[in-house]
Amino acid sequence: MSELLLIDDDQELCELLCSWLSQEGFTVRACHDGQSARLALAEQAPAAVVLDVMLPDGSGLELLKQLRTEHAELPVLMLSARGEPLDRILGLELGADDYLAKPCDPRELTARLRAVLRRSHPAAATTQLQLGDLAFSPARGVVSIDEREMTLTLSESRILEALLRQPGEPLDKQDLAQISLGRKLTLYDRSLDMHVSNLRKKIGPHSDGRPRIVALRSRGYYYSL
Repeated sequence: MSELLLIDDDQELCELLCSWLSQEGFTVRACHDGQSARLALAEQAPAAVVLDVMLPDGSGLELLKQLRTEHAELPVLMLSARGEPLDRILGLELGADDYLAKPCDPRELTARLRAVLRRSHPAAATTQLQLGDLAFSPARGVVSIDEREMTLTLSESRILEALLRQPGEPLDKQDLAQISLGRKLTLYDRSLDMHVSNLRKKIGPHSDGRPRIVALRSRGYYYSL
């Protein structure tokens, strides 16, 4: 049974979501502010976090930044009452694995959580992948370039692994979204592009300046040789 940490100051919503998610087989701890959430995380790391953008003692985005520093691979799904594009972009830039606007359908939230948890617990361990000066351990979510190690988020790890498995060959955006997000992209959905952008910043270009990850307009991405 997967344990979730739900961080939202709307106590009525938390009660509803806790009840729904419990019926779906999850164990849920709820926190209503950033301070109690930090204490809960220090006590025991959950399988995934559902985090609201707006908290009474600070921004959920600031808490997300801390999570990505201390728990890089912990799956995080962001919620926002506003659902504004800027919130979504900032959340994804800071490393959120997925994003839903409130009010959200509990069934969609459940589906998104199950998808991210499936990706965080692969069926079998994967050996290290090596391509040129880049070495990647999918099991650890760590990429090494010239002895410099970087920890990737869950979505970034899945993207890089998929691209490294077929270097030089384009991978369709929808296929890559299914692998990395556990779902197909909807119209105007830039989630995949934001994850790829974050990944590019982390791993940088080849030593000769060529981009490691190349975008093909309206098609997808590939890892350059």
